[in-house]
Amino acid sequence: MSEQGSGVAEESARAGRRELTYAVLLCLAGAGLALWAATRTWAVELAERPPLPPIRTARTGGALLPWLPALAVVGLAGGGAVLATRGAVRRVLGALLALLGLAVAAGGGYGLVAAFGGEVSRQWPALCLVGGVLAATGGGLTAVRGRGWPAMGARYERPARGGDGAPVPGEGRVTGRRTTEAWDALDRGEDPTVS
Repeated sequence: MSEQGSGVAEESARAGRRELTYAVLLCLAGAGLALWAATRTWAVELAERPPLPPIRTARTGGALLPWLPALAVVGLAGGGAVLATRGAVRRVLGALLALLGLAVAAGGGYGLVAAFGGEVSRQWPALCLVGGVLAATGGGLTAVRGRGWPAMGARYERPARGGDGAPVPGEGRVTGRRTTEAWDALDRGEDPTVS
């Protein structure tokens, strides 16, 4: 390969890693922000009880919309899963994260316009809306561009087998009892305890 061709491939790989980093950070930051905002007090209800002082009941976003923190937690897990997937699976995961982010944003938008009883705080639903949009953007970026991004190393995957299903030459079960042979088997991805 020419120097110019390897430079283009290297720049393409660098751009892919940069996009992957942006997408993962958007998903994690958006879902984290939404989760944090959903655990804050969105409304405080006062129950009058004359002649006693009123009872204040604080309600978080999670209490008002129970599915909201659950979706945010799934978004956090999905943001990490983007790193562990590749190809078409990564793109499908990105589409699911985009939908999930939109659902979280919808929950934040609902919190902005809903008439909850009592004193209402609008900044937490707004932050939840922003977090959902960030997560949806990261998921959308993954769905559109994720197929060509680098994947985790194949270091810990099982080695490939030949076309007939036989192991590639140089592989095999550990036959001796020496410790170094067991460690070598582990390095090849084999279980030295299986006979």
